[in-house]
Formats: sequence, structure tokens, C-alpha cells
Amino acid sequence: MVVKTQFKGHGVTGLHVGNSNVRRYFPRNISFIDLQLDHLQIRCELGPDFWKGEPEIYDPRLCSWLEQKNLHNQSNRAPVPLAMIPAGDHCFKLQRVSVEYVPHIQHRQSPAARSAA
Repeated sequence: MVVKTQFKGHGVTGLHVGNSNVRRYFPRNISFIDLQLDHLQIRCELGPDFWKGEPEIYDPRLCSWLEQKNLHNQSNRAPVPLAMIPAGDHCFKLQRVSVEYVPHIQHRQSPAARSAA
């Protein structure tokens, strides 16, 4: 799944997971997830608001990792997409989205290309 960094101000950066990802990947009975950040694994609590329209994850260790990766230093604070890959029960590996990945874009042939085929 693709998630985005979220800047809350005062040096706090976290992840915005998105409501559709919450419904798809997060059972309501869990109160935490484990995130694999390179060689570090951290446990992040999921508060009740996570399922009530605020699907965000904040943790000081996550914030530090995002800062280390320079994902917070965007001059306009635009969200940066990241891949959150399932890696076991309630565990996800977090990594940058590859440059080749462009979400939700379908390449269509132009009418001239279709008639030439």
C-alpha cells in the first residue's frame, strides 16, 4: 500500500495511511502495528481515532527515521509517498516508493496509434 508523510508542525512528522487502506489492511481489534524501518523494528500504537477518520501514525522513532531519510525537509512540506509492505502479522516494512511507480495512471494509446496498429 502507498502511504504519505504528514507534517503536523513543531518537528513532528508521521504517516497518513488513508481510510481505504485502514479498511483493507487493519483489523479493528488491533491496537498497534510493528514497522520495519531499515534494520530497526518499532511498535506504534494505533489510537481509537485511527479508525474514526484520522488514519495517522505518529511515533518519535518514526519521526526521527523520516527526518534521517530527509523526508521532512521538503520546502513546501508536500507529502512524500512511501510503500508500506506487509511483512507478517500486524507488521509492515516502510520504504521509499520506487521512481518507476506512478499510482493510478493508465497509459492509453492515442487514436492515431490505434488506427496504425
